[in-house]
Amino acid sequence: MASRLGIILAATVLFGGVIGGTVAPAFALDPTAGDPAAGEKVFRKCQACHAVGADAKSKTGPALTGVIGRPAGNVEGFSYSPALTKEAEAGLVWTPDKIGEFLTNPKGFLPGTKMSFAGLRKDQERADLIAYLATFP
Repeated sequence: MASRLGIILAATVLFGGVIGGTVAPAFALDPTAGDPAAGEKVFRKCQACHAVGADAKSKTGPALTGVIGRPAGNVEGFSYSPALTKEAEAGLVWTPDKIGEFLTNPKGFLPGTKMSFAGLRKDQERADLIAYLATFP
């Protein structure tokens, strides 16, 4: 039993899951580890709700142009969830690591978020997506 619990806890930390109501950190993402071209393909999973680019407008989710390094909850005219607003007021900034944690399990990272996306479980997909988003400062 103890062995099985150890495996579960290790997997939870490795993949950034929930332990006792708190989110275990996913591995830190190196923004240079991603491939923007591959990230553009990953972004297809996001584009139903988000837009990116010079003329991007918010949809169901906020526009993601300039998201890397941006304080959370500051896209003008977008109505954020109370949970995200609270984290924004506490100083959440969308660093590559924080975006990576959020994208691993949005509802685990930020309970109460409006984002219904289940998450990206693969480290490389998250790194690629972040590298792609970084091309839109």
